[in-house]
Amino acid sequence: MKIAIMGFGVVGSGVAEVLAQNSISIAKKANEKIELVSILDIRKFDDSRFSHLLTKSMYDVINSGAQIIVETIGGTTHAYQYTKMAFEKGIHVVTSNKELVSKKGPELLALAKEHKVNYLFEASVGGGIPIIRPLEQCLAANEIYMIAGILNGTTNYILTKMREENLDFTTALYQAQQIGYAEADPTDDIEGYDTKRKIAILSSIAYGKFVDADMIPVKGIADIDAYDMSYSKALGTKIKLVGQSRLLDGKISAVVEPLMINAGEYLSTVDDVFNAILVKGDAIGEAMFYGRGAGKLPTASAVIADVVYITKNKDVIGKYDWSETLEHISESGSGRYFIRIVGEDHETAEKLSGGTVILGIKENEFGLVTNQISEENLKQLEGQLDVIKAIRYMQT
Repeated sequence: MKIAIMGFGVVGSGVAEVLAQNSISIAKKANEKIELVSILDIRKFDDSRFSHLLTKSMYDVINSGAQIIVETIGGTTHAYQYTKMAFEKGIHVVTSNKELVSKKGPELLALAKEHKVNYLFEASVGGGIPIIRPLEQCLAANEIYMIAGILNGTTNYILTKMREENLDFTTALYQAQQIGYAEADPTDDIEGYDTKRKIAILSSIAYGKFVDADMIPVKGIADIDAYDMSYSKALGTKIKLVGQSRLLDGKISAVVEPLMINAGEYLSTVDDVFNAILVKGDAIGEAMFYGRGAGKLPTASAVIADVVYITKNKDVIGKYDWSETLEHISESGSGRYFIRIVGEDHETAEKLSGGTVILGIKENEFGLVTNQISEENLKQLEGQLDVIKAIRYMQT
């Protein structure tokens, strides 16, 4: 089986390295040798052991004899155009590009099916954590009705450092950038867009219809501060950025937001750059998948798993059908909230919310934990009290 790589950055170079390092064991698992024949990148890599395979022309890649192309360019411009070119030439595509899958998935899956090739994207969610194939194979007997996950290692690292080392957000972000966990422009991570794309892809696989990422409300972590962390510690909780979705009467309710998670719940134990995905199904109950959600070699591992799958299953075409889109709804159920309030009028706050005041962490403010209240009641409270911030408790 001949393969090519489009994009020789972190993930693309990782794929080449793992293929070279583990060629014998990979060949045994795939039942045939997998040969890298071409690499597309506009940059020059004089010191790379793969320099003889490099080209700046997509036409060279298309005509290289590759039967599978690994797309690790990223974005939705060249990656989109080149993926379509590959399909039209009858070439399978494997990708780690979550942005492209979440935006153009239905179109590209339909085009792949039309040309009798596969479009696989295990590496687009969870890095090296095997999750997409378990969802559509190992849990096939289940009706999946809920998915919740810590899906971004950068934000999880920042929140862990803020809690454990009492760092402010800016300092924790800077540390993440210095060691390569965060990009120079961290917007996609800290604003929750990366998590939004991942929960959309997972939900599309689990529920069998396309989930439009643009319909998912998102709140990032940029306004989480040291006082929030102090309150969280006092409450015995951890603050995590969580993407979650629920299937309700054939419609989807999904959201990405920072949540307070009680100690002892599965996701509360997931720290540093690790990711975890909690899945609920009617037969299995709860299952959790845990591991490094990003990084060169973990993501390369997931890419190569898709390459091996195609190599072993040449006659299996069109695994996913996203021709239908799930309708989004806003879940109007009740929840508990932690609220920071300006002032010292504890009695009025407790009376209006039915909640319990906790000790103040900062001068001229206090924290309050509500009972079960609706989103509408929360908005009323925010209008009646001088609310600084509200963070929801996670409900599973």
